[in-house]
Amino acid sequence: MSFPRYPEYKDSGVEWLGEVPGHWELLRVRQVATLNPSKSEVAALPPETELSFLPMEAIGEDGRLDLQRTRPILEVSSGYTYFRDGDVTIAKITPCFENGKGAVICGLVGGAGFGTTELIVARPKPEETTSEYLHWVFVSQPFRKLGEASMYGAGGQKRVPDDFVRDFRLAFPPLREQCAISAFLDRETAKIDALVAEQQNLIALLKEKRQALISHAVTKGLDPDVRMKDSGVAWLGEVPAHWVVLALSRIATERCDGPFGSGIKSEHYTDSGALVVRLQNIRSNGFYVGEPAFLELEYFEQELKRHEVVPGDVLIAGLGDENNVVGRACVAPAGISPALVKADCFRFRLDGGVVAAAFVAAQLNVSAVADAGRLANGSTRSRIPLSVMATRVIALPSLAEQVEIVAFAERERAAIDELINEAETTIALLRERRTALISAAVTGKIDVRHIAVASAIPTPEPA
Repeated sequence: MSFPRYPEYKDSGVEWLGEVPGHWELLRVRQVATLNPSKSEVAALPPETELSFLPMEAIGEDGRLDLQRTRPILEVSSGYTYFRDGDVTIAKITPCFENGKGAVICGLVGGAGFGTTELIVARPKPEETTSEYLHWVFVSQPFRKLGEASMYGAGGQKRVPDDFVRDFRLAFPPLREQCAISAFLDRETAKIDALVAEQQNLIALLKEKRQALISHAVTKGLDPDVRMKDSGVAWLGEVPAHWVVLALSRIATERCDGPFGSGIKSEHYTDSGALVVRLQNIRSNGFYVGEPAFLELEYFEQELKRHEVVPGDVLIAGLGDENNVVGRACVAPAGISPALVKADCFRFRLDGGVVAAAFVAAQLNVSAVADAGRLANGSTRSRIPLSVMATRVIALPSLAEQVEIVAFAERERAAIDELINEAETTIALLRERRTALISAAVTGKIDVRHIAVASAIPTPEPA
């Protein structure tokens, strides 16, 4: 849907803004809002009074608030940022600022609260702007991009200065029109968000389908009429009667883990040389290069050759957490050499005359969740030693059947991945549309009054 422009424009005098509607007024944020209002407003309350408390994680990138936490004034009156219902917050530290963290504050216990010091608070002047419209200004791309350029500090401690927000210049429409634009953006972005959610749900379903298809293929085979037998393994259940169930160690000609202790020191790392296979490289959907790390080739050849990885080796993660399951596996890709595994990464070199590495890796991924609980030790991070990893059970058909199953799984994966990519592309386009719509509306590049005014401003009842 396209929107008309305003009938009349004027030069704003602001380079990035360009022309603005003729009846809009160029103002700085400090002229329409008060920044960081004083906490003296709650100084008279009893110190044990409970007010809402918002750490950074309680403020969503979509403007939602988690209001479950409260704290007594006594604990937060110093060292925290103050706000009340109707204020607008902006996260000032990277990457929270760039990610759009910020919200219109509402629903606070006692109508007031405190939160992280990494917030800038803007309180709209009622005669100049509204909380909702000011929030749309703060989430708009021009504000975010210019704010990012003004950041000071280094690395993960960069922050947007308060003065950037205070002095930010924008053309503001009359108050009634601000309300109409806010109502329009509420409605249109909600439609876009709903479409994004649909695509995200589709992606989740496709991933579940992909996992189910592959899991069934590598544990039950492709023949639906094949005779089955009990594998004797709880997670595996029944398998085709002609499959053989045995330990991973029985099909491995070699196995090793990475060097421990002082085997690799910081001075051994270089910009090129032997690739170091780390936990982040081992993923259940294949080997992930990411940001590669290398060791001096000479040191690798002389001291660490026994940890070598070659194409076709099965790589297994010996350490995991709630986001990355221990025991996940992948196959070392072509062109990986020279390479070696690091600590907590295992290399199994298999008998190629008996097994297909891709089949074994796929089946190990199916069993990873079950094995993580059965074999792993550790509380916050699960670890399976190499000797225990070698006892994991594999169910094998003939090599020819393994190859056939792998080919089927790859075809199914490719087809589903294409659908996932299409959905991800749709999401990216929808989000671009959302961003462009907000920026166009708050900078006056589109005129939505004919759509928004009637629904945004209720008609007064006759006296």
